[in-house]
Amino acid sequence: MSKTVLAIESSCDETAAAVVRDGREVLSSVISSQVEEHKKYGGVVPEIASRRHCENICWVTEAALHKAALTLDAVDAVAVTYAPGLIGALLVGVGYAKGLAMAANKPLVPVHHLRGHVAANYIAHPELQPPFLCMIVSGGHSHIVEVQDYTRFKVLGRTRDDAAGEAFDKAARAMGFPYPGGVYIDKASRLGNPKAFRLPRPRVEGSPLDFSFSGLKTAVINTIHTASQRGEEIDKNDLAAAFQQTVCDIISEKLSLALDACPHDKLVLAGGVSANSGLRARLEEDCRRRGIRFFCPPLALCGDNAAMIGAQGYYELLNGNVADMSLNAVASKKIDID
Repeated sequence: MSKTVLAIESSCDETAAAVVRDGREVLSSVISSQVEEHKKYGGVVPEIASRRHCENICWVTEAALHKAALTLDAVDAVAVTYAPGLIGALLVGVGYAKGLAMAANKPLVPVHHLRGHVAANYIAHPELQPPFLCMIVSGGHSHIVEVQDYTRFKVLGRTRDDAAGEAFDKAARAMGFPYPGGVYIDKASRLGNPKAFRLPRPRVEGSPLDFSFSGLKTAVINTIHTASQRGEEIDKNDLAAAFQQTVCDIISEKLSLALDACPHDKLVLAGGVSANSGLRARLEEDCRRRGIRFFCPPLALCGDNAAMIGAQGYYELLNGNVADMSLNAVASKKIDID
């Protein structure tokens, strides 16, 4: 039976609402971004983010329902990101969703943010179904996950320190690029020589599928500081190209090991860093060589949005994963635990 889900996302600095039908069809998607406000601070300021969510969540949700030409009574469930993320930001979304669900007597569906990123691919690729291997790359997470079913996940590898997106932003700041830095490194890398700098590829001893990006980030910062102390000028395009290629090499190598250990005929890329052109091209080529299918979301669905939460919320609802009014926000939670 067809199900329509109203979804709310407020885990970081985007206040978003969407209406999604049957996990695949987006009837509306509205996002209020705070990027320009946080840019002057060089990163997200949690208290400011929470305040803006409080200011924006009502009109964003009303706009999503209006664009879908539906009333709250017409939807079948209310889904909301409850973990992980900035706790104050999450609490705004969770509290608002609880109020809507109670007022309209609708099921309340808690959605894990990273599961939502995976589900962005269901919207973009209607033919995609589990099982498959997924690389989730975002500002706070770098995970290799076996998606066994729509609500069953097995983590094969994860970062032990910085996530890839965090490393991108911190390296970009050291290079003098504005926030958010990943997109600027991506653009600069197309103009540079990736062989101009030799950067480390940190490994986690005893855990071949786990990531470590902290040492790579530090190497970029030290390279810049050393050149500055010597009065030398660094070609930022070359350093950006070397950094981006190194990140792509690391992820490509880990995924190759994961596919050897856990063979699948589909590889999915998800998360904010899935917008990186170098990473998309590298993994697409890796899949072509292996003879497996590669899936990634369009750029509009790479960042945080509520459409992906509605998509995953549909499958959580079908699985009976609903919450009562005791639902709380959780700052950190594993993707493979309900």
